Amino acid sequence: MENNGALKGVKVVELGQLIAGPFCGQLLGDMGADVVKIEPPGSGDPMRQWGNGEHKLWWQVIGRNKRSVTANLRVAQGQELARRLLADADIMIENFKPGTVEKWGLGPEALHAINPRLIIVRMSGYGQTGPYSSRAGFGGIGEAMGGWRAIVGDPDRAPSRMGVSIGDTLAATYGCMGALAALRARDETGRGQVVDSALYEAVLQVMESLVPEYDAMGLVRQRSGSILPGIAPSNVYRCRDGEYMIGGNGDAIFTRLAEAMGRPELAADPRYATHVARGEHQAELDALIEGWTQTLSVDELEALMIAQSVPAGRIFTGKEMLADPHFQAREALVAVDHPHFGKVRMQAPMPKLSDTPSAVRRRAPDRPGEHNAEVYGERLGLDADALNALAAQGII
Repeated sequence: MENNGALKGVKVVELGQLIAGPFCGQLLGDMGADVVKIEPPGSGDPMRQWGNGEHKLWWQVIGRNKRSVTANLRVAQGQELARRLLADADIMIENFKPGTVEKWGLGPEALHAINPRLIIVRMSGYGQTGPYSSRAGFGGIGEAMGGWRAIVGDPDRAPSRMGVSIGDTLAATYGCMGALAALRARDETGRGQVVDSALYEAVLQVMESLVPEYDAMGLVRQRSGSILPGIAPSNVYRCRDGEYMIGGNGDAIFTRLAEAMGRPELAADPRYATHVARGEHQAELDALIEGWTQTLSVDELEALMIAQSVPAGRIFTGKEMLADPHFQAREALVAVDHPHFGKVRMQAPMPKLSDTPSAVRRRAPDRPGEHNAEVYGERLGLDADALNALAAQGII
């Protein structure tokens, strides 16, 4: 597919493994960057084995729009290959434990000595500085320290987790954002810089008013199950044949919801007439609404919500997404060639740019080092004999 992305011509070298580094690379690649991923010889990125079910398909998403080369970064010759690839690169991505790339001679000081324009995106559990920086940290640890886990789940149970690796992907998204800002700054200064994205700080960024509420009032947010305390009605309600999400917490919206229920008087009831009042009577209001929704099918309830312009929607799984006309009209899913399954449908790149659209231009590499000859030949001028010699030594 032709590359019309906003980052066409930007050279990215991805050293990271597992989720945070590769997801950042996925985002940049979707926007048109030329992403070369360095994987360990033989095994490759562990993400190749991650996912649910018999066939591990997560790699098909996080590995898309990348070319794979192999290099053993634990030995001098592998490090030299990476160094040569980075000599004219625009962005490097890494998410190893702080100090690792320095040990390999691939730290910012060494790389900026040979490529002052290089932007280095570093993702780690606790950041590159501070007393915890040397600790190992995965996404779940960042979610705990950043405040997410403390407030997710039911109040009478241990903290829950989200069903996806949100800490990692948030850190990667902020890393990508930092890389884009650094590219803009480089236009002015001519210099690259380091983007330091800590998992716990990425989570902290989306914790809304959790810290100032405690700082100003001593308020400690608690786990609240499926609701946000004081925001009502906003919940998932049972129907005769399923569940349905309704967000009717605005005053005008609640008035329309009450009309849909055939209970217009509720909007004038002092218990429910204002945002604060509805929050104070949240449990009884939810029970009242669910008593009504249980008399309806999901289709019947949805028709009423659309007619009354009440924000509401079905609970989607992959099955519903693949069949839904809005997903199709928006091209929110894209079919990507797969060497074994023919086509695999997955989430399309977003956000949508009108003039420089992002796209899935190539499938995820089927094997580690699939593009060794192409990339090492194109970028470093290595011929088949040189590559065979490196392979024989276990360097690639």
